[in-house]
Amino acid sequence: NSLLDKAEDPEKMIKLMMSEMEDTLIELKSSCATIIAAQKKIDRQISEAEPAIDRWIERAKLALSKNREDLAREALVMKNQTIQKVEKLRSDFKDKQTMIDSCKENIRKVEEKLSSVRVKYQNLSKNEVRPERKENSRQENDFDYRFNQMDEKLDKMGSTSQNSHLDKEFSDLEEMDEIDAELEALRKNEGKGKSQK
Repeated sequence: NSLLDKAEDPEKMIKLMMSEMEDTLIELKSSCATIIAAQKKIDRQISEAEPAIDRWIERAKLALSKNREDLAREALVMKNQTIQKVEKLRSDFKDKQTMIDSCKENIRKVEEKLSSVRVKYQNLSKNEVRPERKENSRQENDFDYRFNQMDEKLDKMGSTSQNSHLDKEFSDLEEMDEIDAELEALRKNEGKGKSQK
């Protein structure tokens, strides 16, 4: 009977549609804000990691100049790991941007539809006082607080990945070959520098 009453009353039906769209809009904005917060965290991680690449290269050169090949090798390992980390973060950043663009487009569509429905509702209730949506207003004003909470939770979250034992063994062997090649290149550069002096 309730649904039948709403169907027979266009104003009630439009109010119901508006309420559902407002709820959908709140959920979309909440989801979008969570993704934006995650992307900002990734951006901070990239900014922190990129300078470390050059630092590890300089440390490898320093160690080699002091005949500490063991330290130079470790520095190059750290440099390569940092490069891989930055590449992964950049890929994650792009993925998040795609999600954000899609989310914003969905929000735009719902807002346009909601605006259209509101016009219809206003036309039906020109001579009536529109009830205030205090609860919805409170929820919308509460967005910043909720998003800040989400950002804090995201900061506490970490991402870990595990490889199989065999993959790890081969990966280590491949990395050692790369490190040996880089050490040899550093030696040649150091040798050229000394001969020029």
